Amino acid sequence: MTDLPQQTQRKLGLVIDLDTCVGCHACVISCKGWNTENYGAPLSDQDAYGADPSGTFLNRVHSFEVTPLAEGAMAQLVHFPKSCLHCEDAPCVTVCPTGASYKRVEDGIVLVNESDCIGCGLCAWACPYGAREMDMAEGVMKKCTLCIDRIYNDNLPEPDRVPSCVRTCPAGARHFGDLGDPDSDVSRLVDARGGMDLMPEQGTKPVNKYLPPRPRDTIEEQIDILAPLLAPVAEDTGGFIGWLDRALDALPGGSR
Repeated sequence: MTDLPQQTQRKLGLVIDLDTCVGCHACVISCKGWNTENYGAPLSDQDAYGADPSGTFLNRVHSFEVTPLAEGAMAQLVHFPKSCLHCEDAPCVTVCPTGASYKRVEDGIVLVNESDCIGCGLCAWACPYGAREMDMAEGVMKKCTLCIDRIYNDNLPEPDRVPSCVRTCPAGARHFGDLGDPDSDVSRLVDARGGMDLMPEQGTKPVNKYLPPRPRDTIEEQIDILAPLLAPVAEDTGGFIGWLDRALDALPGGSR
C-alpha cells in the first residue's frame, strides 16, 4: 500500500464554473489529444468507428437537467465536467498494492507510475468519483495529471503553462492554480462564489472545487425571442430613413 504525504507544499487543482460551462466538450477533446500525443502511452480507443466504440478519456462532461426547489423557478441544463480531483485523502493511493499510485509532496498532484501498475483496478473501485480509466490496450490505469508536462515546461509560453483543458475552454469555465494559497486567484474565486467540494461526505477532501450554477430568472409569460427583431424601432421615422421609406412607398406597388 502507498502512504499519503502528511502535507504538501502546494495544492494545485482546478476550479470549474458550472454556471459558465456550455458543455461543448472542447476540454474533453483537448485532454485526449494532449495526453495521447505528449504524455505517457497513447490513450487508446476500441472499435472507434464501429457500432460499439469505447476509449480512454481522462476528462468527461456529463449533462443534467436540474429543477430548482423554489416554486416557479425554471429548470436548467447543467453541464458537469469531471476528472481526477487530486484529493488530499486519496483512497486510490492508499489502496494501491504496488505503489504505482502516489501523491506528490511538492504540488499535491496524484499520479500513476505506469511501469509499476499491474492493472488490478483497486484504485478504480476505491475512487468515489469514477475518475480512474483502465486503458484496455495498455492494461494500466490512467488518470488526469493536471498536465504536469505543460505546467512545468519552460519551453512553453507562460499562457500555455496550464492544463490543456484550461487553455482550451472557450467559455472560461475552467481555472487552474494553487488552492492551498488563500491569496491565489482560484482561492479568491472559490470564496467569492461559494465554491464547493464534490461529495464531501466521502471524506476525501478533493482539491478541485466547483462553482455552483446561478439560478435562472423566472419568466412570467412566453416571450417571442424574435420580437425585438420584428418590432419597429419607431412608429414615425424621420431623417433620411424616413424619406427613403416614404419614397419607396410612393413607387408603384407601394403601400400608399
